[in-house]
Amino acid sequence: MISTILVWRVKDTYKAAFDVDNYENFVRVQTDAAVRKLASMYPYDNFADDGHTEDITLRSSVNEVSEALEKEIDERLSIAGIEVLEARIGYLAYAQEIANAMLKRQQATAIVAARHKIVEGAVSMVEMALEELGKKQIVDLDEERKAAMVSNLMVILCGDKDASPVLNTGTLNH
Repeated sequence: MISTILVWRVKDTYKAAFDVDNYENFVRVQTDAAVRKLASMYPYDNFADDGHTEDITLRSSVNEVSEALEKEIDERLSIAGIEVLEARIGYLAYAQEIANAMLKRQQATAIVAARHKIVEGAVSMVEMALEELGKKQIVDLDEERKAAMVSNLMVILCGDKDASPVLNTGTLNH
């Protein structure tokens, strides 16, 4: 859903009166056509997960889009003797039919980004724990025990629920 703010004036009264039937209606129709063209030229927004890295978007490139809109409308209206003083997007939102789906997409993107940070931090903490244990010689871990410790720490640090401790009274292999 897009609405525009358009400031215009009649520059050539002869053209406005005789080259078009109704210049006010002409302004509405041509503005609508320019907005539709603009909406087809630029994506609404960039999404990190779609591999599309277009720089100009309707949502984030307000100045560039406004300039393109103003130029497009001015070209269309000049044939009727109408000058565009200003044109910009006044309102931009997803249509009601897709707003809920896009909200879910944004939430999913945020969850994935948060999980990525959690895993990144957990890996760093596990590396630090192994390094400190080795440096201070608190315990000598063979590769199998290191793997078990890494696995346990990653589950605890990356899990979304609190860990429940388990007491092991035997060895790791039993």
